[in-house]
Amino acid sequence: MSLSDEERRSLEELERDLASSDPDLDLQLKSGRPRGAVARSVFGVLAVLAGFAMVIAGIITQLVLVGVVGFLLAGTGAYLLFSRMVLRRRTRRHDEAKPD
Repeated sequence: MSLSDEERRSLEELERDLASSDPDLDLQLKSGRPRGAVARSVFGVLAVLAGFAMVIAGIITQLVLVGVVGFLLAGTGAYLLFSRMVLRRRTRRHDEAKPD
C-alpha cells in the first residue's frame, strides 16, 4: 500500500520539522549507529559475554593469561554497563538535595 501525495508531503514536512528541532536525533536516526548510552550498553554487554567466554576458554585450556584477560574484559564491560547508572543515581540525589 503506497502513500498518497498528501500523506507523502505531510511525512516530509514532519521529517523537516524533526531535523530542525532536534538535529542530534536526526543525525542518529540517519546514521543507524547506536550512540551515547545505548552504545555503551551494547558494548558493555558484548564485552561481558566475550570476557566470560575467554575465562571459560582459559579454564578449559589451562592458560592463565587467557583467563586473566577474559576477567579484565568482563570487568571492563561491567564498568561500561553500570557506571552510567551509578552516576545518574548520584546526580539525582545531589539535585534533590539542592534547594531551588
